[in-house]
Amino acid sequence: MKLSITIATNEKEFDRMAAWRITGEILNNPKAVIGLSTGQTTRNMYAIISDIYKLYPFDVSSVTLFGVDEVANVSRAYDGACYTMLRKQLIDTLGVRPENFIMPPTLSDDFERECRLFQEELEKRGGVDLQILGLGANGHLGFNQPGTPFESETWLSDMDEVLEERIRKETGTPPGKKLGGLTLGVKNIMHARKILLVAKGSHKAGIVKKMLEGPVDAAIPASVLQLHPNCEFLLDQEAASQLKTELY
Repeated sequence: MKLSITIATNEKEFDRMAAWRITGEILNNPKAVIGLSTGQTTRNMYAIISDIYKLYPFDVSSVTLFGVDEVANVSRAYDGACYTMLRKQLIDTLGVRPENFIMPPTLSDDFERECRLFQEELEKRGGVDLQILGLGANGHLGFNQPGTPFESETWLSDMDEVLEERIRKETGTPPGKKLGGLTLGVKNIMHARKILLVAKGSHKAGIVKKMLEGPVDAAIPASVLQLHPNCEFLLDQEAASQLKTELY
Protein backbone atom coordinates (compact mmCIF):
# COMPACT_ATOMS: atom_id res chain seq x y z
CA MET A 1 0.00 0.00 0.00
CA LYS A 2 1.38 3.39 -1.01
CA LEU A 3 1.87 5.68 1.95
CA SER A 4 0.81 9.32 1.98
CA ILE A 5 3.99 11.21 2.88
CA THR A 6 4.31 14.99 2.68
CA ILE A 7 7.69 16.63 3.20
CA ALA A 8 7.80 20.34 3.98
CA THR A 9 10.76 22.34 2.73
CA ASN A 10 11.35 23.98 6.12
CA GLU A 11 9.95 24.21 9.64
CA LYS A 12 7.81 27.26 8.89
CA GLU A 13 6.09 25.51 6.01
CA PHE A 14 5.69 22.37 8.14
CA ASP A 15 3.89 24.30 10.89
CA ARG A 16 1.71 26.16 8.40
CA MET A 17 0.69 22.99 6.54
CA ALA A 18 -0.21 21.20 9.78
CA ALA A 19 -2.20 24.18 11.02
CA TRP A 20 -4.25 24.33 7.84
CA ARG A 21 -4.95 20.59 7.96
CA ILE A 22 -6.69 21.15 11.31
CA THR A 23 -8.33 24.44 10.34
CA GLY A 24 -9.56 22.90 7.08
CA GLU A 25 -11.18 20.00 8.95
CA ILE A 26 -13.11 22.46 11.11
CA LEU A 27 -14.19 24.56 8.13
CA ASN A 28 -15.30 21.52 6.14
CA ASN A 29 -16.99 19.77 9.06
CA PRO A 30 -18.43 22.16 11.68
CA LYS A 31 -19.25 19.18 13.95
CA ALA A 32 -15.83 17.58 13.65
CA VAL A 33 -14.32 15.57 16.50
CA ILE A 34 -10.58 16.27 16.47
CA GLY A 35 -7.90 14.68 18.62
CA LEU A 36 -4.87 16.78 19.51
CA SER A 37 -1.35 15.95 20.59
CA THR A 38 1.01 18.02 22.74
CA GLY A 39 4.74 18.70 22.72
CA GLN A 40 7.35 20.76 20.94
CA THR A 41 6.22 19.57 17.51
CA THR A 42 2.68 20.92 17.83
CA ARG A 43 3.22 24.20 19.72
CA ASN A 44 3.81 26.38 16.64
CA MET A 45 1.02 24.65 14.71
CA TYR A 46 -1.49 25.68 17.35
CA ALA A 47 -0.13 29.23 17.44
CA ILE A 48 -0.77 29.55 13.69
CA ILE A 49 -4.34 28.24 14.08
CA SER A 50 -4.87 30.83 16.80
CA ASP A 51 -3.53 33.58 14.53
CA ILE A 52 -5.82 32.48 11.69
CA TYR A 53 -8.79 32.58 14.07
CA LYS A 54 -7.93 36.09 15.25
CA LEU A 55 -7.86 37.37 11.67
CA TYR A 56 -10.74 35.32 10.28
CA PRO A 57 -12.92 33.97 13.11
CA PHE A 58 -14.52 30.66 12.14
CA ASP A 59 -17.31 28.74 13.82
CA VAL A 60 -16.12 26.33 16.52
CA SER A 61 -19.40 26.17 18.43
CA SER A 62 -20.08 22.53 17.51
CA VAL A 63 -16.51 21.23 17.19
CA THR A 64 -15.24 18.75 19.77
CA LEU A 65 -11.53 18.86 20.63
CA PHE A 66 -9.73 16.43 22.91
CA GLY A 67 -6.23 15.32 23.86
CA VAL A 68 -5.04 11.87 22.88
CA ASP A 69 -3.49 11.38 26.32
CA GLU A 70 -3.00 12.87 29.78
CA VAL A 71 -0.47 12.64 32.57
CA ALA A 72 -1.93 10.79 35.56
CA ASN A 73 -1.46 11.64 39.24
CA VAL A 74 -0.36 15.25 38.84
CA SER A 75 -2.35 18.44 39.33
CA ARG A 76 -4.05 20.01 36.32
CA ALA A 77 -2.32 23.20 37.40
CA TYR A 78 0.99 21.59 36.39
CA ASP A 79 2.25 23.25 33.20
CA GLY A 80 3.10 19.84 31.75
CA ALA A 81 -0.43 18.49 32.08
CA CYS A 82 -1.89 17.99 28.59
CA TYR A 83 -5.12 19.67 29.68
CA THR A 84 -3.24 22.81 30.68
CA MET A 85 -1.03 22.89 27.59
CA LEU A 86 -3.97 22.52 25.22
CA ARG A 87 -6.00 25.13 27.07
CA LYS A 88 -3.19 27.68 26.85
CA GLN A 89 -2.07 26.89 23.32
CA LEU A 90 -5.39 26.48 21.50
CA ILE A 91 -8.64 25.85 23.37
CA ASP A 92 -8.91 29.22 25.08
CA THR A 93 -7.74 31.18 22.04
CA LEU A 94 -10.50 29.60 19.95
CA GLY A 95 -13.11 30.05 22.67
CA VAL A 96 -14.10 26.37 22.58
CA ARG A 97 -16.96 25.63 24.95
CA PRO A 98 -15.93 23.69 28.08
CA GLU A 99 -18.35 20.89 27.24
CA ASN A 100 -16.67 20.50 23.85
CA PHE A 101 -13.16 20.08 25.24
CA ILE A 102 -12.96 16.45 26.31
CA MET A 103 -10.10 15.41 28.59
CA PRO A 104 -9.71 12.70 31.23
CA PRO A 105 -8.86 13.98 34.72
CA THR A 106 -5.29 13.99 35.95
CA LEU A 107 -6.37 12.79 39.41
CA SER A 108 -8.77 9.95 40.20
CA ASP A 109 -9.26 7.06 42.58
CA ASP A 110 -10.52 4.92 39.68
CA PHE A 111 -8.56 5.44 36.47
CA GLU A 112 -10.06 2.34 34.89
CA ARG A 113 -13.44 4.03 35.10
CA GLU A 114 -12.03 7.30 33.74
CA CYS A 115 -10.61 5.44 30.76
CA ARG A 116 -14.00 3.92 30.03
CA LEU A 117 -15.84 7.24 30.38
CA PHE A 118 -13.34 9.06 28.14
CA GLN A 119 -13.68 6.46 25.41
CA GLU A 120 -17.48 6.34 25.72
CA GLU A 121 -17.79 10.12 25.46
CA LEU A 122 -15.87 10.16 22.17
CA GLU A 123 -18.02 7.33 20.85
CA LYS A 124 -21.18 9.25 21.79
CA ARG A 125 -19.97 12.11 19.60
CA GLY A 126 -19.66 9.84 16.60
CA GLY A 127 -16.02 8.86 16.83
CA VAL A 128 -12.90 10.72 15.75
CA ASP A 129 -12.84 12.54 12.42
CA LEU A 130 -9.21 13.68 12.59
CA GLN A 131 -6.50 12.53 14.97
CA ILE A 132 -3.25 14.51 15.23
CA LEU A 133 -0.33 12.42 16.45
CA GLY A 134 3.22 13.24 17.40
CA LEU A 135 5.95 10.63 17.12
CA GLY A 136 7.85 9.57 20.20
CA ALA A 137 11.61 9.05 20.02
CA ASN A 138 11.05 5.33 20.57
CA GLY A 139 8.06 5.17 18.22
CA HIS A 140 5.35 5.57 20.84
CA LEU A 141 1.90 6.96 20.02
CA GLY A 142 0.23 8.85 22.84
CA PHE A 143 1.45 6.97 25.90
CA ASN A 144 1.41 3.64 24.08
CA GLN A 145 5.00 2.57 24.62
CA PRO A 146 6.89 -0.10 22.62
CA GLY A 147 5.34 -3.49 23.20
CA THR A 148 1.78 -2.19 23.62
CA PRO A 149 -0.59 -4.64 21.90
CA PHE A 150 -2.22 -3.24 18.79
CA GLU A 151 -5.64 -4.29 20.13
CA SER A 152 -5.24 -2.07 23.22
CA GLU A 153 -8.06 0.33 24.12
CA THR A 154 -8.02 3.38 26.39
CA TRP A 155 -5.84 2.55 29.38
CA LEU A 156 -3.39 3.82 32.01
CA SER A 157 0.11 3.08 30.77
CA ASP A 158 3.54 3.31 32.34
CA MET A 159 5.78 6.22 31.42
CA ASP A 160 9.20 5.95 29.93
CA GLU A 161 11.84 6.48 32.59
CA VAL A 162 13.25 9.74 31.22
CA LEU A 163 9.86 11.47 31.07
CA GLU A 164 8.84 10.13 34.48
CA GLU A 165 12.03 11.41 36.08
CA ARG A 166 11.49 14.87 34.59
CA ILE A 167 7.85 15.07 35.70
CA ARG A 168 8.69 13.89 39.21
CA LYS A 169 11.32 16.61 39.47
CA GLU A 170 9.02 19.34 38.11
CA THR A 171 6.05 18.36 40.28
CA GLY A 172 7.85 17.17 43.40
CA THR A 173 6.10 13.79 43.16
CA PRO A 174 7.65 11.34 45.65
CA PRO A 175 9.08 8.00 44.41
CA GLY A 176 6.31 6.00 46.09
CA LYS A 177 3.54 7.66 44.07
CA LYS A 178 2.88 6.09 40.67
CA LEU A 179 2.93 8.30 37.60
CA GLY A 180 1.44 7.14 34.35
CA GLY A 181 -0.24 8.20 31.16
CA LEU A 182 -3.94 7.78 30.46
CA THR A 183 -4.09 7.29 26.71
CA LEU A 184 -6.26 6.20 23.87
CA GLY A 185 -5.15 2.70 22.92
CA VAL A 186 -3.68 1.78 19.56
CA LYS A 187 -7.00 0.25 18.51
CA ASN A 188 -8.84 3.49 19.34
CA ILE A 189 -6.31 5.53 17.38
CA MET A 190 -6.65 3.29 14.34
CA HIS A 191 -10.44 3.80 14.39
CA ALA A 192 -10.04 7.51 13.61
CA ARG A 193 -11.39 8.27 10.15
CA LYS A 194 -8.34 10.40 9.31
CA ILE A 195 -4.90 10.63 10.93
CA LEU A 196 -2.14 13.22 10.61
CA LEU A 197 1.22 12.09 12.01
CA VAL A 198 3.62 15.01 12.43
CA ALA A 199 7.36 14.72 12.99
CA LYS A 200 10.17 17.19 12.51
CA GLY A 201 13.89 17.50 13.27
CA SER A 202 16.96 15.38 12.61
CA HIS A 203 16.54 13.65 15.99
CA LYS A 204 13.39 11.99 14.61
CA ALA A 205 14.99 10.77 11.35
CA GLY A 206 15.93 7.32 12.66
CA ILE A 207 12.55 6.50 14.15
CA VAL A 208 10.76 7.91 11.08
CA LYS A 209 12.70 5.45 8.94
CA LYS A 210 11.77 2.54 11.22
CA MET A 211 8.13 3.64 11.31
CA LEU A 212 7.75 3.88 7.53
CA GLU A 213 10.28 1.42 6.11
CA GLY A 214 10.39 -1.23 8.83
CA PRO A 215 7.88 -4.00 9.50
CA VAL A 216 4.60 -3.37 11.29
CA ASP A 217 5.64 -4.40 14.79
CA ALA A 218 4.40 -3.56 18.30
CA ALA A 219 8.05 -2.80 19.16
CA ILE A 220 7.50 0.39 17.10
CA PRO A 221 3.85 1.32 17.84
CA ALA A 222 3.75 4.02 15.15
CA SER A 223 4.52 1.43 12.48
CA VAL A 224 0.88 0.29 12.65
CA LEU A 225 -0.07 3.54 10.89
CA GLN A 226 1.25 1.99 7.69
CA LEU A 227 -2.02 0.01 7.71
CA HIS A 228 -4.39 2.95 8.20
CA PRO A 229 -6.38 3.73 5.03
CA ASN A 230 -6.29 7.51 5.51
CA CYS A 231 -3.12 8.52 7.31
CA GLU A 232 -0.85 11.35 6.16
CA PHE A 233 2.73 11.49 7.43
CA LEU A 234 3.80 15.14 7.52
CA LEU A 235 7.57 15.56 7.90
CA ASP A 236 10.17 18.23 7.49
CA GLN A 237 13.26 17.54 5.42
CA GLU A 238 15.39 16.69 8.45
CA ALA A 239 12.94 14.11 9.78
CA ALA A 240 12.69 12.57 6.29
CA SER A 241 16.44 12.61 5.64
CA GLN A 242 16.97 8.84 6.07
CA LEU A 243 14.01 7.71 3.98
CA LYS A 244 14.41 6.10 0.58
CA THR A 245 13.40 8.71 -1.96
CA GLU A 246 11.19 6.28 -3.90
CA LEU A 247 8.97 6.03 -0.83
CA TYR A 248 7.64 9.53 -1.48
